[in-house]
Amino acid sequence: MKNRKMGKGILVVGLVLYGAMDVVAQSVTYSHDAAKMNQITVGEIGSGSLTPGLYYQALHKSYSKSAASKNKLSYRTLAGVNLYNQVDEAEALDSAMVARAKIEALNVADRSGGALDVAWAAEGGKITDKMGDFGRNINRILQTGGNGDDQSYWKEHYQMFQCAIRATQDAYMPNAQRKKQYLRIYTDVARKNEELIRYLVRLSNARKTSELLAATNQIENRKAQVVAGALGRQGAMRVCRHGAVAFCRMDYRGWQGMKKEREKEFINSINNDKHESSKPSVQSSAIRGDLYRSTGRRESVVQG
Repeated sequence: MKNRKMGKGILVVGLVLYGAMDVVAQSVTYSHDAAKMNQITVGEIGSGSLTPGLYYQALHKSYSKSAASKNKLSYRTLAGVNLYNQVDEAEALDSAMVARAKIEALNVADRSGGALDVAWAAEGGKITDKMGDFGRNINRILQTGGNGDDQSYWKEHYQMFQCAIRATQDAYMPNAQRKKQYLRIYTDVARKNEELIRYLVRLSNARKTSELLAATNQIENRKAQVVAGALGRQGAMRVCRHGAVAFCRMDYRGWQGMKKEREKEFINSINNDKHESSKPSVQSSAIRGDLYRSTGRRESVVQG
């Protein structure tokens, strides 16, 4: 029990001593230093004097001469006057910057691209279609007869146009200028596609020509048979021509003899019937008509 009471007493004494030490540590002391105060007043408002004078004369002579005239208060006053004179200019500048900010906000909306790319919304459809046609024609190069190097050449142009489209979409430019760039890209793609079509036509014609030449080399040479057949037909025509002339001559001679016989019969009939009637008989008329018809037929045969 005694030891416990002694321990409590020691604890109480310790707490009291700690509290007294804490109070002493937080106490405020005041020690006036005139030299330091004069140095502050001289530097701030230019009043007072620098002490000790021997110290400043020996080590800071130039500073001690101009310290009072170059105090901070004069500089603060001059700066305040200048700033007050700039209030109107600052307000005008602020108004101009606010107006410019509104204009620039519209420029940002017009030049940002992306969802606000009005030019692509107007021209992007036909550019995409033309690029699709260009890509399909590039894929036809190997099918038409071209080689891999030619296809790589045209694929580089296709990739170049894709890069130009992306650069135009990401560029910070007005929609009006962006639309001009899209139209130029479309014109270039269309021109290159026309060149590619002409190239494909040349490849196709060259392949067809090669196929025709290869097929021609496999055809049997029948020139000798054709010439022999032509000569045979020519000889047959000569024989027919000579035979027709001979037939016409024979027919003409027979017609001459028939004509003479008919004329004799006609004369005899006239002599026999000259006392009966001045009108020729039906038989003589028939004979004469037959003679005329026969004469006309024979003449046509001779002329033919």
